[in-house]
Amino acid sequence: MQRTQSVLLVRLARANPTSVFLGVLVLVLVALFAPGIIGGALLLALAVGLAALLMTTWPVQTPATRTIRLVVLALLSIAALTKIL
Repeated sequence: MQRTQSVLLVRLARANPTSVFLGVLVLVLVALFAPGIIGGALLLALAVGLAALLMTTWPVQTPATRTIRLVVLALLSIAALTKIL
């Protein structure tokens, strides 16, 4: 793992879970209420971030957790593409 990646992971690990949850909730609500392509782009950006986090933590997750995260990623991607189209 590169040094910059480990620094990012350390910063993510130190983040307050409540703040992260509320921030993502606000982002999702803004994306759902934003018109067309803007909302879809925000949802896609969130899906890309979730995919990056999923790939980073894949080796240490249980199969059940992996499945749930893949389902959430698929639903988020479908919602984004539906909003764009």
